[in-house]
Amino acid sequence: MRVVSKTCCSVSFNSGDTVRYCLILLQDLPNPILLIVSSSHLLSKSLRFLGLAFLFPLVSQASEADPNLNTATASGLAVIDWIIVVIYALSTLYLGWWFGRKQKDTSEYFIGSGNMNPLLIGVSLFATLLSTITYLSSPGESLGKGPVYMSNILAYPIVFLVVGFVLLPVYMKQKVTSAYELLELKLGVSIRLFGASLFLVLRLFWMSLLVYLTAKAISIMISVDESYIPWIVIVTGAFAITYTSLGGLRAVVITDLMQTLLLYGGALLVIGTITVKMGGFGWFPTEWQSDIWDSQPVFSLDPSTRVTVIGSIVSVLIWYVCTSCGDQVSIQRFMATKDAKTARKAIGMQLMVGATVGITLGITGFALLGYFQADPQLLPAGLTLNENADKIFPHFIAFHLPPIVSGLVVAGLFAAAMSSIDSGVNSITAVVMTDFLKRFGKQPESELKQLLFARSLAVTIGVVVVLASSLMEHVPFNITAVTTKTVNLLTVPIFLLFFFALFVPFANAKGVWIGVSCSIVVAVLIAFSGPIFGMNEQGLDPVSFQLISPAALVVGIVVGCLACKLFSTNLNRSVV
Repeated sequence: MRVVSKTCCSVSFNSGDTVRYCLILLQDLPNPILLIVSSSHLLSKSLRFLGLAFLFPLVSQASEADPNLNTATASGLAVIDWIIVVIYALSTLYLGWWFGRKQKDTSEYFIGSGNMNPLLIGVSLFATLLSTITYLSSPGESLGKGPVYMSNILAYPIVFLVVGFVLLPVYMKQKVTSAYELLELKLGVSIRLFGASLFLVLRLFWMSLLVYLTAKAISIMISVDESYIPWIVIVTGAFAITYTSLGGLRAVVITDLMQTLLLYGGALLVIGTITVKMGGFGWFPTEWQSDIWDSQPVFSLDPSTRVTVIGSIVSVLIWYVCTSCGDQVSIQRFMATKDAKTARKAIGMQLMVGATVGITLGITGFALLGYFQADPQLLPAGLTLNENADKIFPHFIAFHLPPIVSGLVVAGLFAAAMSSIDSGVNSITAVVMTDFLKRFGKQPESELKQLLFARSLAVTIGVVVVLASSLMEHVPFNITAVTTKTVNLLTVPIFLLFFFALFVPFANAKGVWIGVSCSIVVAVLIAFSGPIFGMNEQGLDPVSFQLISPAALVVGIVVGCLACKLFSTNLNRSVV
Protein backbone atom coordinates (compact mmCIF):
# COMPACT_ATOMS: atom_id res chain seq x y z
CA MET A 1 0.00 0.00 0.00
CA ARG A 2 1.23 3.48 -0.82
CA VAL A 3 2.54 5.56 2.08
CA VAL A 4 0.90 8.95 2.28
CA SER A 5 2.94 11.85 3.57
CA LYS A 6 1.60 14.21 6.22
CA THR A 7 3.45 17.36 5.19
CA CYS A 8 1.55 20.50 6.15
CA CYS A 9 0.32 22.72 3.36
CA SER A 10 -1.91 25.78 3.19
CA VAL A 11 -5.02 25.84 1.06
CA SER A 12 -6.42 28.85 -0.80
CA PHE A 13 -10.18 29.18 -1.28
CA ASN A 14 -10.04 32.31 -3.45
CA SER A 15 -13.11 32.51 -5.68
CA GLY A 16 -13.23 36.30 -6.09
CA ASP A 17 -11.88 36.22 -9.63
CA THR A 18 -14.52 33.69 -10.63
CA VAL A 19 -17.34 35.80 -9.22
CA ARG A 20 -16.03 38.96 -10.90
CA TYR A 21 -15.82 37.13 -14.22
CA CYS A 22 -19.40 35.93 -13.84
CA LEU A 23 -20.48 39.53 -13.25
CA ILE A 24 -18.97 40.39 -16.62
CA LEU A 25 -20.92 37.55 -18.23
CA LEU A 26 -24.12 38.77 -16.58
CA GLN A 27 -23.78 42.35 -17.76
CA ASP A 28 -26.79 42.01 -20.04
CA LEU A 29 -29.10 41.07 -17.18
CA PRO A 30 -31.64 43.51 -15.69
CA ASN A 31 -30.46 45.81 -12.91
CA PRO A 32 -32.25 43.99 -10.08
CA ILE A 33 -30.45 40.79 -11.00
CA LEU A 34 -27.12 42.61 -11.05
CA LEU A 35 -27.92 43.96 -7.62
CA ILE A 36 -28.60 40.47 -6.34
CA VAL A 37 -25.44 39.06 -7.89
CA SER A 38 -23.35 41.96 -6.57
CA SER A 39 -24.82 41.47 -3.14
CA SER A 40 -24.13 37.76 -3.38
CA HIS A 41 -20.49 38.65 -4.10
CA LEU A 42 -20.27 40.42 -0.75
CA LEU A 43 -22.26 37.66 0.89
CA SER A 44 -19.99 35.00 -0.59
CA LYS A 45 -16.96 36.67 0.99
CA SER A 46 -18.68 36.69 4.36
CA LEU A 47 -19.86 33.10 4.01
CA ARG A 48 -16.41 32.04 2.85
CA PHE A 49 -14.86 33.62 5.93
CA LEU A 50 -17.48 32.11 8.23
CA GLY A 51 -17.24 28.81 6.40
CA LEU A 52 -13.48 28.62 6.90
CA ALA A 53 -13.89 29.66 10.51
CA PHE A 54 -16.21 26.71 11.07
CA LEU A 55 -14.41 24.38 8.68
CA PHE A 56 -11.04 24.10 10.38
CA PRO A 57 -12.26 23.23 13.89
CA LEU A 58 -14.84 20.83 12.44
CA VAL A 59 -12.21 19.13 10.30
CA SER A 60 -9.99 18.80 13.33
CA GLN A 61 -12.83 17.25 15.30
CA ALA A 62 -13.65 14.91 12.45
CA SER A 63 -10.09 13.64 12.30
CA GLU A 64 -10.24 12.78 16.01
CA ALA A 65 -13.68 11.20 15.91
CA ASP A 66 -14.35 7.52 16.38
CA PRO A 67 -13.93 5.92 12.93
CA ASN A 68 -16.60 3.36 13.76
CA LEU A 69 -19.18 6.13 13.53
CA ASN A 70 -18.88 5.85 9.75
CA THR A 71 -20.70 2.56 9.73
CA ALA A 72 -23.81 4.22 11.12
CA THR A 73 -26.16 6.43 9.21
CA ALA A 74 -25.24 9.91 8.10
CA SER A 75 -26.15 12.68 10.51
CA GLY A 76 -27.98 14.67 7.84
CA LEU A 77 -27.72 18.37 7.07
CA ALA A 78 -27.24 21.08 9.67
CA VAL A 79 -29.54 24.10 9.85
CA ILE A 80 -27.06 26.27 7.91
CA ASP A 81 -26.96 23.61 5.16
CA TRP A 82 -30.74 23.68 4.78
CA ILE A 83 -30.62 27.48 4.63
CA ILE A 84 -28.17 27.29 1.72
CA VAL A 85 -30.39 24.79 -0.14
CA VAL A 86 -33.55 26.85 0.45
CA ILE A 87 -31.87 30.10 -0.67
CA TYR A 88 -30.83 28.46 -3.93
CA ALA A 89 -34.29 27.00 -4.56
CA LEU A 90 -36.06 30.30 -3.92
CA SER A 91 -33.61 32.20 -6.13
CA THR A 92 -34.57 29.98 -9.06
CA LEU A 93 -38.24 30.85 -8.59
CA TYR A 94 -37.40 34.55 -8.53
CA LEU A 95 -35.43 34.25 -11.78
CA GLY A 96 -38.29 32.39 -13.45
CA TRP A 97 -40.74 35.11 -12.41
CA TRP A 98 -38.42 37.95 -13.47
CA PHE A 99 -37.73 36.67 -16.98
CA GLY A 100 -41.29 35.43 -17.49
CA ARG A 101 -42.94 38.81 -16.92
CA LYS A 102 -41.26 40.30 -20.01
CA GLN A 103 -42.10 37.53 -22.45
CA LYS A 104 -44.45 38.34 -25.32
CA ASP A 105 -44.06 35.40 -27.70
CA THR A 106 -42.72 31.85 -28.04
CA SER A 107 -39.53 33.05 -29.77
CA GLU A 108 -38.47 34.78 -26.56
CA TYR A 109 -39.63 31.78 -24.53
CA PHE A 110 -37.71 29.14 -26.50
CA ILE A 111 -34.61 30.87 -27.89
CA GLY A 112 -34.39 34.18 -26.00
CA SER A 113 -35.15 36.11 -29.22
CA GLY A 114 -31.95 34.69 -30.74
CA ASN A 115 -29.54 37.24 -29.28
CA MET A 116 -28.28 35.85 -25.97
CA ASN A 117 -24.76 36.13 -24.57
CA PRO A 118 -22.71 33.31 -26.18
CA LEU A 119 -20.54 32.85 -23.08
CA LEU A 120 -23.63 32.30 -20.94
CA ILE A 121 -24.95 29.92 -23.57
CA GLY A 122 -21.66 27.99 -23.47
CA VAL A 123 -21.86 27.56 -19.71
CA SER A 124 -25.48 26.47 -20.06
CA LEU A 125 -24.49 23.89 -22.69
CA PHE A 126 -21.96 22.44 -20.26
CA ALA A 127 -24.32 22.44 -17.29
CA THR A 128 -27.13 20.86 -19.30
CA LEU A 129 -24.97 17.97 -20.47
CA LEU A 130 -23.21 17.52 -17.10
CA SER A 131 -25.67 15.29 -15.34
CA THR A 132 -25.69 14.32 -11.68
CA ILE A 133 -24.62 10.87 -12.84
CA THR A 134 -21.48 12.28 -14.45
CA TYR A 135 -20.75 14.50 -11.45
CA LEU A 136 -20.97 11.61 -8.98
CA SER A 137 -19.31 8.99 -11.18
CA SER A 138 -16.33 10.95 -12.55
CA PRO A 139 -14.38 10.95 -9.25
CA GLY A 140 -15.18 7.23 -8.95
CA GLU A 141 -13.79 6.62 -12.43
CA SER A 142 -10.40 8.19 -11.63
CA LEU A 143 -10.39 6.64 -8.15
CA GLY A 144 -11.19 3.10 -9.24
CA LYS A 145 -9.87 2.97 -12.81
CA GLY A 146 -7.08 5.54 -12.98
CA PRO A 147 -6.47 8.76 -14.92
CA VAL A 148 -6.91 7.39 -18.46
CA TYR A 149 -10.50 8.60 -18.82
CA MET A 150 -9.28 12.20 -18.49
CA SER A 151 -7.44 11.74 -21.79
CA ASN A 152 -10.79 12.42 -23.50
CA ILE A 153 -10.02 16.12 -23.04
CA LEU A 154 -7.52 15.72 -25.91
CA ALA A 155 -10.54 15.44 -28.21
CA TYR A 156 -11.84 18.91 -27.31
CA PRO A 157 -9.73 20.92 -29.80
CA ILE A 158 -10.90 18.63 -32.62
CA VAL A 159 -14.51 19.00 -31.42
CA PHE A 160 -14.15 22.79 -31.53
CA LEU A 161 -12.77 22.76 -35.07
CA VAL A 162 -15.35 20.31 -36.45
CA VAL A 163 -18.41 21.82 -34.74
CA GLY A 164 -17.34 25.46 -34.82
CA PHE A 165 -15.99 25.74 -38.36
CA VAL A 166 -17.60 22.88 -40.31
CA LEU A 167 -21.06 22.24 -38.86
CA LEU A 168 -22.29 25.42 -37.17
CA PRO A 169 -21.95 27.65 -40.29
CA VAL A 170 -24.34 25.28 -42.08
CA TYR A 171 -26.80 25.05 -39.18
CA MET A 172 -26.89 28.79 -38.45
CA LYS A 173 -27.94 29.71 -42.00
CA GLN A 174 -31.53 29.13 -40.92
CA LYS A 175 -32.84 30.22 -37.53
CA VAL A 176 -35.34 27.60 -36.30
CA THR A 177 -37.05 26.87 -33.00
CA SER A 178 -36.85 23.10 -33.37
CA ALA A 179 -33.72 21.55 -34.84
CA TYR A 180 -35.82 18.95 -36.62
CA GLU A 181 -37.35 21.59 -38.89
CA LEU A 182 -34.07 21.38 -40.82
CA LEU A 183 -34.72 17.74 -41.68
CA GLU A 184 -37.99 18.25 -43.54
CA LEU A 185 -36.49 20.67 -46.05
CA LYS A 186 -34.44 17.87 -47.64
CA LEU A 187 -35.89 14.56 -46.51
CA GLY A 188 -39.57 15.22 -45.89
CA VAL A 189 -41.93 15.19 -42.93
CA SER A 190 -41.43 11.50 -42.07
CA ILE A 191 -37.72 12.04 -41.26
CA ARG A 192 -38.56 15.19 -39.30
CA LEU A 193 -41.04 13.30 -37.14
CA PHE A 194 -38.61 10.37 -36.86
CA GLY A 195 -35.88 12.62 -35.49
CA ALA A 196 -38.23 14.45 -33.13
CA SER A 197 -39.60 11.14 -31.82
CA LEU A 198 -36.11 9.73 -31.19
CA PHE A 199 -35.23 12.90 -29.28
CA LEU A 200 -38.36 12.67 -27.13
CA VAL A 201 -37.64 9.04 -26.21
CA LEU A 202 -33.99 9.79 -25.40
CA ARG A 203 -34.60 12.87 -23.27
CA LEU A 204 -37.67 11.65 -21.41
CA PHE A 205 -35.87 8.49 -20.29
CA TRP A 206 -32.68 10.46 -19.61
CA MET A 207 -34.44 13.03 -17.41
CA SER A 208 -36.47 10.45 -15.50
CA LEU A 209 -33.38 8.40 -14.76
CA LEU A 210 -31.26 11.35 -13.68
CA VAL A 211 -33.92 12.74 -11.37
CA TYR A 212 -34.35 9.35 -9.70
CA LEU A 213 -30.60 8.77 -9.24
CA THR A 214 -30.12 12.27 -7.86
CA ALA A 215 -32.96 11.82 -5.38
CA LYS A 216 -31.50 8.49 -4.31
CA ALA A 217 -28.08 10.05 -3.70
CA ILE A 218 -29.56 13.01 -1.84
CA SER A 219 -31.64 10.72 0.39
CA ILE A 220 -28.40 9.15 1.64
CA MET A 221 -26.70 12.49 2.17
CA ILE A 222 -29.55 14.03 4.18
CA SER A 223 -30.04 10.83 6.18
CA VAL A 224 -33.56 9.86 5.20
CA ASP A 225 -35.03 6.51 4.22
CA GLU A 226 -35.42 5.58 0.53
CA SER A 227 -39.17 5.85 0.99
CA TYR A 228 -38.61 9.64 0.86
CA ILE A 229 -37.16 9.48 -2.67
CA PRO A 230 -40.54 10.25 -4.33
CA TRP A 231 -40.92 13.32 -2.12
CA ILE A 232 -37.42 14.54 -3.02
CA VAL A 233 -38.30 14.06 -6.70
CA ILE A 234 -41.57 15.97 -6.28
CA VAL A 235 -39.94 18.92 -4.49
CA THR A 236 -37.07 19.11 -6.98
CA GLY A 237 -39.44 18.78 -9.91
CA ALA A 238 -41.85 21.39 -8.54
CA PHE A 239 -39.15 24.07 -8.34
CA ALA A 240 -37.63 23.20 -11.73
CA ILE A 241 -40.97 23.02 -13.51
CA THR A 242 -42.12 26.32 -12.00
CA TYR A 243 -39.15 28.47 -12.98
CA THR A 244 -38.82 26.75 -16.38
CA SER A 245 -42.48 27.18 -17.32
CA LEU A 246 -42.39 30.82 -16.20
CA GLY A 247 -38.98 32.02 -17.41
CA GLY A 248 -38.27 29.97 -20.51
CA LEU A 249 -34.75 29.60 -21.90
CA ARG A 250 -33.36 32.74 -20.26
CA ALA A 251 -34.23 31.47 -16.79
CA VAL A 252 -32.82 28.05 -17.69
CA VAL A 253 -29.51 29.56 -18.85
CA ILE A 254 -28.99 31.66 -15.73
CA THR A 255 -29.84 28.80 -13.37
CA ASP A 256 -27.44 26.62 -15.35
CA LEU A 257 -24.71 29.15 -14.53
CA MET A 258 -25.61 28.96 -10.84
CA GLN A 259 -25.51 25.16 -11.02
CA THR A 260 -22.06 25.15 -12.59
CA LEU A 261 -20.67 27.41 -9.86
CA LEU A 262 -22.21 25.25 -7.13
CA LEU A 263 -20.98 21.94 -8.55
CA TYR A 264 -17.49 23.17 -9.32
CA GLY A 265 -17.25 24.89 -5.95
CA GLY A 266 -18.41 21.68 -4.27
CA ALA A 267 -15.63 19.67 -5.90
CA LEU A 268 -13.04 22.26 -4.87
CA LEU A 269 -14.33 22.20 -1.30
CA VAL A 270 -14.06 18.40 -1.16
CA ILE A 271 -10.44 18.61 -2.34
CA GLY A 272 -9.78 21.39 0.18
CA THR A 273 -11.40 19.43 3.03
CA ILE A 274 -9.27 16.35 2.33
CA THR A 275 -6.13 18.47 2.02
CA VAL A 276 -6.79 20.10 5.38
CA LYS A 277 -7.58 16.78 7.05
CA MET A 278 -4.38 15.20 5.73
CA GLY A 279 -2.21 18.23 6.37
CA GLY A 280 -1.14 18.69 2.76
CA PHE A 281 -1.24 17.20 -0.71
CA GLY A 282 0.14 13.81 0.24
CA TRP A 283 -3.02 12.26 -1.20
CA PHE A 284 -1.87 12.90 -4.77
CA PRO A 285 -0.75 9.60 -6.37
CA THR A 286 2.86 9.53 -7.50
CA GLU A 287 2.77 6.04 -8.99
CA TRP A 288 0.31 3.71 -10.72
CA GLN A 289 -2.02 2.09 -8.19
CA SER A 290 -1.79 -1.44 -9.58
CA ASP A 291 -3.76 -2.94 -6.67
CA ILE A 292 -6.78 -0.78 -7.58
CA TRP A 293 -6.47 0.51 -11.13
CA ASP A 294 -6.92 -1.97 -13.96
CA SER A 295 -4.92 -2.16 -17.18
CA GLN A 296 -5.83 0.68 -19.54
CA PRO A 297 -3.71 0.47 -22.71
CA VAL A 298 -3.32 3.17 -25.31
CA PHE A 299 -4.97 0.94 -27.92
CA SER A 300 -6.26 -2.62 -28.04
CA LEU A 301 -7.61 -4.90 -30.74
CA ASP A 302 -9.59 -6.78 -28.08
CA PRO A 303 -13.15 -5.35 -28.28
CA SER A 304 -13.84 -6.31 -24.65
CA THR A 305 -11.10 -4.02 -23.30
CA ARG A 306 -13.15 -1.65 -21.19
CA VAL A 307 -11.19 1.59 -21.62
CA THR A 308 -8.28 2.63 -23.85
CA VAL A 309 -6.74 6.04 -24.43
CA ILE A 310 -7.67 6.04 -28.12
CA GLY A 311 -11.13 4.71 -27.30
CA SER A 312 -11.74 7.53 -24.81
CA ILE A 313 -10.66 10.20 -27.27
CA VAL A 314 -12.63 8.82 -30.22
CA SER A 315 -15.83 8.09 -28.29
CA VAL A 316 -15.88 11.54 -26.66
CA LEU A 317 -15.11 13.23 -30.00
CA ILE A 318 -18.06 11.47 -31.65
CA TRP A 319 -20.38 12.05 -28.70
CA TYR A 320 -19.66 15.79 -28.56
CA VAL A 321 -20.04 16.28 -32.30
CA CYS A 322 -23.25 14.24 -32.47
CA THR A 323 -24.77 15.89 -29.40
CA SER A 324 -23.85 19.40 -30.50
CA CYS A 325 -25.34 18.91 -33.96
CA GLY A 326 -28.19 16.47 -33.41
CA ASP A 327 -29.71 17.13 -30.01
CA GLN A 328 -32.39 19.80 -29.63
CA VAL A 329 -30.95 20.72 -26.22
CA SER A 330 -27.70 21.85 -27.89
CA ILE A 331 -29.03 23.20 -31.19
CA GLN A 332 -31.70 25.25 -29.41
CA ARG A 333 -28.96 27.02 -27.48
CA PHE A 334 -26.92 27.71 -30.60
CA MET A 335 -30.05 29.19 -32.18
CA ALA A 336 -30.32 31.50 -29.16
CA THR A 337 -27.09 33.22 -30.29
CA LYS A 338 -26.80 35.83 -33.02
CA ASP A 339 -24.86 33.98 -35.74
CA ALA A 340 -22.26 31.28 -36.46
CA LYS A 341 -19.46 33.39 -34.98
CA THR A 342 -21.18 33.85 -31.64
CA ALA A 343 -22.30 30.20 -31.64
CA ARG A 344 -18.64 29.28 -32.06
CA LYS A 345 -17.85 31.26 -28.92
CA ALA A 346 -20.53 29.27 -27.10
CA ILE A 347 -19.05 25.87 -28.04
CA GLY A 348 -15.59 27.18 -27.11
CA MET A 349 -16.81 28.24 -23.67
CA GLN A 350 -18.58 24.90 -23.20
CA LEU A 351 -15.39 22.96 -23.92
CA MET A 352 -13.20 25.17 -21.72
CA VAL A 353 -15.56 24.83 -18.76
CA GLY A 354 -15.88 21.10 -19.46
CA ALA A 355 -12.11 20.60 -19.43
CA THR A 356 -11.72 22.58 -16.20
CA VAL A 357 -14.48 20.77 -14.35
CA GLY A 358 -13.48 17.36 -15.77
CA ILE A 359 -9.91 17.69 -14.55
CA THR A 360 -11.12 18.93 -11.17
CA LEU A 361 -13.47 15.97 -10.74
CA GLY A 362 -10.63 13.60 -11.72
CA ILE A 363 -8.41 15.19 -9.08
CA THR A 364 -11.26 14.85 -6.59
CA GLY A 365 -11.12 11.09 -7.21
CA PHE A 366 -7.37 11.08 -6.51
CA ALA A 367 -7.98 12.98 -3.26
CA LEU A 368 -10.62 10.47 -2.17
CA LEU A 369 -8.30 7.59 -3.04
CA GLY A 370 -5.44 8.98 -0.98
CA TYR A 371 -7.74 9.84 1.92
CA PHE A 372 -9.18 6.34 2.30
CA GLN A 373 -5.85 4.63 1.54
CA ALA A 374 -4.30 6.56 4.40
CA ASP A 375 -7.00 5.37 6.79
CA PRO A 376 -8.90 2.36 5.35
CA GLN A 377 -10.97 1.93 8.52
CA LEU A 378 -12.91 5.04 7.52
CA LEU A 379 -14.61 2.91 4.87
CA PRO A 380 -17.72 1.11 6.13
CA ALA A 381 -17.93 -2.66 5.99
CA GLY A 382 -18.60 -3.99 2.51
CA LEU A 383 -17.29 -0.92 0.68
CA THR A 384 -13.96 -1.29 -1.15
CA LEU A 385 -12.00 1.15 -3.28
CA ASN A 386 -11.69 -1.05 -6.35
CA GLU A 387 -15.16 -2.65 -6.38
CA ASN A 388 -17.30 0.26 -5.14
CA ALA A 389 -15.43 3.24 -6.55
CA ASP A 390 -18.55 5.05 -7.80
CA LYS A 391 -20.02 5.01 -4.28
CA ILE A 392 -17.04 6.60 -2.53
CA PHE A 393 -17.79 10.20 -3.49
CA PRO A 394 -21.43 10.13 -2.28
CA HIS A 395 -20.27 8.35 0.89
CA PHE A 396 -17.69 11.05 1.58
CA ILE A 397 -20.26 13.80 1.10
CA ALA A 398 -22.65 12.05 3.48
CA PHE A 399 -20.20 11.21 6.28
CA HIS A 400 -17.08 13.35 6.10
CA LEU A 401 -17.99 16.90 5.09
CA PRO A 402 -18.52 19.60 7.75
CA PRO A 403 -21.56 21.93 7.78
CA ILE A 404 -21.71 24.69 5.15
CA VAL A 405 -19.51 22.60 2.85
CA SER A 406 -22.05 19.76 2.80
CA GLY A 407 -24.85 22.30 2.27
CA LEU A 408 -23.11 23.75 -0.78
CA VAL A 409 -22.48 20.29 -2.27
CA VAL A 410 -26.04 19.08 -1.68
CA ALA A 411 -27.38 22.35 -3.10
CA GLY A 412 -25.22 21.63 -6.14
CA LEU A 413 -26.80 18.20 -6.51
CA PHE A 414 -30.27 19.71 -6.24
CA ALA A 415 -29.19 22.23 -8.87
CA ALA A 416 -27.96 19.46 -11.17
CA ALA A 417 -31.27 17.63 -10.87
CA MET A 418 -33.18 20.85 -11.59
CA SER A 419 -30.95 21.52 -14.60
CA SER A 420 -31.66 18.04 -15.95
CA ILE A 421 -35.37 18.80 -15.73
CA ASP A 422 -35.39 22.42 -16.88
CA SER A 423 -33.26 21.97 -19.99
CA GLY A 424 -35.09 18.85 -21.09
CA VAL A 425 -38.55 20.25 -20.39
CA ASN A 426 -37.86 23.47 -22.30
CA SER A 427 -36.41 21.59 -25.29
CA ILE A 428 -39.13 18.94 -25.36
CA THR A 429 -41.80 21.66 -25.17
CA ALA A 430 -40.19 23.39 -28.16
CA VAL A 431 -40.17 20.14 -30.16
CA VAL A 432 -43.77 19.20 -29.32
CA MET A 433 -45.03 22.72 -30.07
CA THR A 434 -43.09 23.07 -33.34
CA ASP A 435 -42.86 19.58 -34.83
CA PHE A 436 -46.15 18.02 -33.74
CA LEU A 437 -48.59 20.90 -33.19
CA LYS A 438 -47.52 23.91 -35.25
CA ARG A 439 -46.43 21.69 -38.17
CA PHE A 440 -50.00 20.40 -38.51
CA GLY A 441 -51.76 23.67 -37.66
CA LYS A 442 -52.89 22.66 -34.17
CA GLN A 443 -51.36 25.53 -32.19
CA PRO A 444 -53.37 28.44 -30.72
CA GLU A 445 -53.88 31.43 -33.03
CA SER A 446 -52.41 34.42 -31.16
CA GLU A 447 -48.82 34.71 -29.90
CA LEU A 448 -49.99 35.30 -26.34
CA LYS A 449 -52.14 32.17 -26.37
CA GLN A 450 -49.24 30.18 -27.83
CA LEU A 451 -47.00 31.42 -25.01
CA LEU A 452 -49.54 30.45 -22.36
CA PHE A 453 -50.04 27.07 -24.02
CA ALA A 454 -46.26 26.50 -24.11
CA ARG A 455 -46.06 27.18 -20.38
CA SER A 456 -48.92 24.76 -19.68
CA LEU A 457 -47.27 22.14 -21.89
CA ALA A 458 -43.98 22.59 -20.02
CA VAL A 459 -45.76 21.91 -16.74
CA THR A 460 -47.40 18.79 -18.19
CA ILE A 461 -44.10 17.42 -19.51
CA GLY A 462 -42.43 18.10 -16.17
CA VAL A 463 -45.15 16.17 -14.36
CA VAL A 464 -44.68 13.25 -16.77
CA VAL A 465 -40.95 13.20 -15.98
CA VAL A 466 -41.58 13.24 -12.23
CA LEU A 467 -44.07 10.37 -12.53
CA ALA A 468 -41.80 8.37 -14.86
CA SER A 469 -38.89 8.69 -12.43
CA SER A 470 -40.84 6.55 -9.96
CA LEU A 471 -40.47 3.63 -12.38
CA MET A 472 -36.67 3.91 -12.56
CA GLU A 473 -36.14 1.93 -9.36
CA HIS A 474 -37.05 -1.19 -11.32
CA VAL A 475 -34.21 -0.68 -13.83
CA PRO A 476 -31.03 -2.63 -12.90
CA PHE A 477 -27.97 -0.39 -13.25
CA ASN A 478 -24.76 1.04 -11.96
CA ILE A 479 -23.95 4.70 -12.40
CA THR A 480 -21.44 4.56 -15.26
CA ALA A 481 -23.24 1.83 -17.18
CA VAL A 482 -26.48 3.77 -17.21
CA THR A 483 -24.80 6.89 -18.57
CA THR A 484 -23.06 5.17 -21.45
CA LYS A 485 -25.78 2.70 -22.38
CA THR A 486 -28.68 5.14 -22.48
CA VAL A 487 -27.25 8.51 -23.46
CA ASN A 488 -25.08 7.00 -26.21
CA LEU A 489 -27.79 4.73 -27.54
CA LEU A 490 -29.66 7.24 -29.73
CA THR A 491 -27.18 10.14 -29.87
CA VAL A 492 -25.44 8.97 -33.04
CA PRO A 493 -28.62 7.86 -34.91
CA ILE A 494 -30.20 11.28 -34.33
CA PHE A 495 -27.08 13.03 -35.62
CA LEU A 496 -27.07 10.83 -38.74
CA LEU A 497 -30.41 12.32 -39.75
CA PHE A 498 -28.80 15.77 -39.88
CA PHE A 499 -25.67 14.43 -41.56
CA PHE A 500 -27.69 13.04 -44.46
CA ALA A 501 -30.06 16.01 -44.67
CA LEU A 502 -27.37 18.70 -44.69
CA PHE A 503 -24.24 17.09 -46.12
CA VAL A 504 -25.21 14.21 -48.46
CA PRO A 505 -26.51 15.54 -51.81
CA PHE A 506 -28.00 12.23 -52.95
CA ALA A 507 -29.76 11.45 -49.66
CA ASN A 508 -33.39 10.36 -49.73
CA ALA A 509 -35.91 9.40 -47.06
CA LYS A 510 -35.93 5.64 -47.72
CA GLY A 511 -32.15 5.31 -47.63
CA VAL A 512 -31.90 7.40 -44.46
CA TRP A 513 -34.57 5.31 -42.72
CA ILE A 514 -32.57 2.15 -43.48
CA GLY A 515 -29.19 3.60 -42.48
CA VAL A 516 -30.39 5.11 -39.19
CA SER A 517 -32.35 1.97 -38.27
CA CYS A 518 -29.21 -0.15 -38.77
CA SER A 519 -27.27 2.32 -36.63
CA ILE A 520 -29.79 1.93 -33.80
CA VAL A 521 -29.61 -1.88 -34.02
CA VAL A 522 -25.80 -1.83 -33.80
CA ALA A 523 -25.88 0.57 -30.84
CA VAL A 524 -28.32 -1.68 -28.97
CA LEU A 525 -26.32 -4.84 -29.71
CA ILE A 526 -23.10 -3.30 -28.37
CA ALA A 527 -24.68 -1.56 -25.37
CA PHE A 528 -26.30 -4.81 -24.23
CA SER A 529 -23.72 -7.24 -25.64
CA GLY A 530 -23.33 -8.88 -22.23
CA PRO A 531 -26.98 -9.87 -21.70
CA ILE A 532 -27.39 -10.73 -25.40
CA PHE A 533 -24.20 -12.69 -26.12
CA GLY A 534 -23.03 -13.52 -22.59
CA MET A 535 -20.24 -12.10 -20.46
CA ASN A 536 -16.61 -13.03 -21.13
CA GLU A 537 -14.33 -14.87 -18.69
CA GLN A 538 -13.50 -11.65 -16.83
CA GLY A 539 -17.17 -10.88 -16.28
CA LEU A 540 -17.10 -7.99 -18.76
CA ASP A 541 -19.26 -7.22 -21.77
CA PRO A 542 -17.75 -8.87 -24.87
CA VAL A 543 -17.81 -5.45 -26.57
CA SER A 544 -16.73 -2.30 -24.70
CA PHE A 545 -19.17 0.59 -24.27
CA GLN A 546 -16.55 2.83 -25.92
CA LEU A 547 -17.36 1.19 -29.25
CA ILE A 548 -21.07 2.11 -29.18
CA SER A 549 -20.69 5.52 -30.84
CA PRO A 550 -17.92 4.69 -33.38
CA ALA A 551 -19.62 1.51 -34.57
CA ALA A 552 -23.08 3.10 -34.79
CA LEU A 553 -21.65 6.04 -36.74
CA VAL A 554 -19.70 3.95 -39.25
CA VAL A 555 -22.53 1.48 -39.85
CA GLY A 556 -25.10 4.25 -40.18
CA ILE A 557 -23.05 6.24 -42.72
CA VAL A 558 -22.02 3.23 -44.82
CA VAL A 559 -25.43 1.53 -44.92
CA GLY A 560 -27.25 4.84 -45.31
CA CYS A 561 -25.11 6.00 -48.23
CA LEU A 562 -25.44 2.65 -50.01
CA ALA A 563 -29.22 2.61 -49.48
CA CYS A 564 -29.58 6.22 -50.63
CA LYS A 565 -27.55 5.45 -53.77
CA LEU A 566 -29.66 2.38 -54.44
CA PHE A 567 -33.00 4.16 -54.11
CA SER A 568 -31.67 7.19 -55.96
CA THR A 569 -30.66 4.94 -58.88
CA ASN A 570 -34.03 3.16 -58.90
CA LEU A 571 -35.81 6.51 -58.84
CA ASN A 572 -33.81 7.77 -61.83
CA ARG A 573 -34.57 4.59 -63.79
CA SER A 574 -38.28 4.88 -63.06
CA VAL A 575 -38.25 8.49 -64.26
CA VAL A 576 -36.49 7.49 -67.47
